[in-house]
Amino acid sequence: MTTTLSGEVLVVDKGPRPSISSWGQTVALTGRSLRGMLRQGEFVLGIFAPVMLTICFYVPLRGIFDVLPGVNYAQFLMPVICLQSVGFVATSAAMRAATDGTVGITDRLRSMPIGPIIPMVARLCANIVLLLVSLTWALLSGLVIGWRPQLGVGNFLAFLGVALVIGILLALGADAIGVLASNPEATSQALALPQLILGMLSTGFVPESQFPEWIRPFARNQPISQFTELMRAFDQGGFTWDKAVAPAIWAVGIAVFALGAGAYITIKTARR
Repeated sequence: MTTTLSGEVLVVDKGPRPSISSWGQTVALTGRSLRGMLRQGEFVLGIFAPVMLTICFYVPLRGIFDVLPGVNYAQFLMPVICLQSVGFVATSAAMRAATDGTVGITDRLRSMPIGPIIPMVARLCANIVLLLVSLTWALLSGLVIGWRPQLGVGNFLAFLGVALVIGILLALGADAIGVLASNPEATSQALALPQLILGMLSTGFVPESQFPEWIRPFARNQPISQFTELMRAFDQGGFTWDKAVAPAIWAVGIAVFALGAGAYITIKTARR
C-alpha cells in the first residue's frame, strides 16, 4: 500500500513472496562457504598441510626406523598423516565459524527466515569437501614415500572410513566451538595446542616402546593413538573387534560433545 501526492491510496499487489526450500538454502550457503574457502586459500592449505607433514616427519625419521627389522616407516606413518590432515580441517572449520561470528554474518543469518540448523549443516557440507581434498593429498603423499594399501579394497575402505568419520566428527565439534567462541584468535589457540600435544605424544610417529615408561599409558590410550592403531590394523593386518572398542568410545565421546553443542546452538538460535 502506498499514498500518492494527491492523497490517493493505491494498493500494490506484489504477489506471494517466493519461498526457498531448506535444501535450496543449504545449497546456497554451502556454495557461499566454498567460495569463501577458495578466496581464503583454504583448499591450497588443505593440499599443502598433508604434503608438508609427510616431508617433515618421514624424511628425518625414516633412517631410524628403516634399520629396525620388519618396520616400513611409510606404512607406519600413514595413519597419523591422515589424522593430522583431518585435524587441519577441524581447525579451519572452527576458524571460519568464529570469523563469521566476529564479522556479523552469524547474526545476520539468524535474522533471516532460515532454519536454525541450516547454516551449521551448510558449513559441515563445505568442511566435508575440504576434508576429502585434504585426505586425497594425504594418500597421494603416502604413495610417493612408499605406502601401499596391502590388504585389499575392503580393508582400504575401512582405513579411509575411520579417517572420514573422525574428520566429520572433529569438524562438527570444532565448528560448534567456533560459533560459541566467536573469537578466531582464542579458537585457534584452543585447538592448535591440544592437537600438537596429542599428536607428538601418540604412537602415530613412534612406537609405544620408544616413550619413557612413565608416559606410555597416556601415549597408548589417548584418542589419536587409538584411532591410529585402528587404522593400522586395517592397513597392515591384525584387526579384531577388541581393537575397535576404545576408538569407538572416543568417537562416541566426540560425537556426544559435537551434537550436544550443535543442539545447544540450534535451540539458542531458534529462541531469538
